[in-house]
Amino acid sequence: MPTSITITALDGFPLVQPGDDLPALILNALAANNITLCDGDVLVVAHKVVSKAEGRLVRLADVVPSPAAEELARQTGKDPRFLELVLRESREIVRTRPGLVIAEHVHGWICANAAIDRSNVEQTADNDETVLLLPRDPDASARTIRERVQAATGTTIAVIINDTHGRPFRIGAMGVAIGVAGLAPVSDLRGEHDLFGYTMQTTEIATADELAAAASLLQGQTNQARPVVLIRGAPYHPDETATARQLVRPRELDLFR
Repeated sequence: MPTSITITALDGFPLVQPGDDLPALILNALAANNITLCDGDVLVVAHKVVSKAEGRLVRLADVVPSPAAEELARQTGKDPRFLELVLRESREIVRTRPGLVIAEHVHGWICANAAIDRSNVEQTADNDETVLLLPRDPDASARTIRERVQAATGTTIAVIINDTHGRPFRIGAMGVAIGVAGLAPVSDLRGEHDLFGYTMQTTEIATADELAAAASLLQGQTNQARPVVLIRGAPYHPDETATARQLVRPRELDLFR
């Protein structure tokens, strides 16, 4: 276990547009920041630049709300076109109240509005509101970035795609991992011993979420324009087959639904 890690945001990252080569932009930013990657480094990439590069922008003017979306709009007071997208991106609507929809995203995340967001999304001149959806497959996105960066640098690294989610029993949102490549998202400490020889019974640590949250400290939420963060020296278990969906608690173990 190391006694220190370093967290470095890549400054000067350009605004990403649909179709942009995101791995190439990351490599260019590493070079511009005079950073040479090392084995074991972790790159944490904000989902918004991934979603933008993958063209996950939707104009609400192009959305026709279904009867279910219209009914949800009557319950919540939200735009039925927006809610139509929420329904399309969700497995289930978990809770609602005026002004709020909590949904289970198709990837399993429980979050507001199925993680559909407007912040830091450039709007068109005609004021037709545009929103941003999550990547279709964040794990695949993380793998693509990892493969390209490793091939270009000759290193073995891990990649995390992160987003900001609220928490049901605590105030404030924080960074979480929604896509991973190259590292186990959960560290299982069951069977290990503490300082006094006690055998750990239930302890599992959400390593990918901890790294995602650490990166969020530098990525920011408003106008920082730092979507890519390098974490060096962090302990993690390499895993070539892991997915971020391993962080989702199985429904049969969910005591609150």
